[in-house]
Amino acid sequence: MLKLIRRWWKYMTAKLNSSFSERADPKVQLEQALAEAQDQQRRLKEQAANVIAHQKQTEIRLNRTMGELEKVNTNAHQAVLMADEAAKKGEQEKATQYTQTAESFANRLIQLEKEVEDLKAMHLQATDAANQAKKAVQQNSMALQQKLAERQKLLSQLDQAKMQETMNKAMSSLSETVGEDVPTLNEVRDKIEARYAKAKGMAELNETSVESRMLEVEAASMNAEATARLAKIKEQLGITAGAPESIPEIPAAEKEAAVKEEG
Repeated sequence: MLKLIRRWWKYMTAKLNSSFSERADPKVQLEQALAEAQDQQRRLKEQAANVIAHQKQTEIRLNRTMGELEKVNTNAHQAVLMADEAAKKGEQEKATQYTQTAESFANRLIQLEKEVEDLKAMHLQATDAANQAKKAVQQNSMALQQKLAERQKLLSQLDQAKMQETMNKAMSSLSETVGEDVPTLNEVRDKIEARYAKAKGMAELNETSVESRMLEVEAASMNAEATARLAKIKEQLGITAGAPESIPEIPAAEKEAAVKEEG
């Protein structure tokens, strides 16, 4: 039973994750990923700062101990010289005291030398750790810069994808029926083309009808009369630039046909 519950829980978790991934806004997820990367860089810098601080503290202790070692070494030499001088003067008590002081300085000198060796080893390790921390921060910083640059590229691609999806949706809707009362673009185009073709057909019929021929004959007669009148006016004015054109004679068959049609 417990095994079945675990399997069900894993299935539901995977299903919810899949549903969330499908519904989640990629732009928001991108900002979340970059925020996490920036937090990681901040934490890494804090850790590196602590490592470098430890290296600096070790260095300070080493320098201080080496300075104290040099001072104790000088004092030990001075105590030995003073003990030797007192012994030469026959001041045995002072010589003994200076000798004991020199021994104390010698013991302290041995301790400091050991401490300096330990601090040198610690400083070497701390320096290596500090260098590695600096390198890690630098590499992570470069990776973060690359992610920030990639962020602009991904946002641009996301905007292009949204625009393309909108265009695809608009183009697909052009050939789809919007509703029962709304015709498609193809239906409207067929209707307009059919109406245009019908209008052109009617125009061709009108051009070949009897009424159309009658109008042509009437227009030709009016043009002939106007030409004759113009020639007469030129003759009255004494203008003889060219002989008047002959008035075309209307065939008798056309006149009879026109008269019958008017009747």
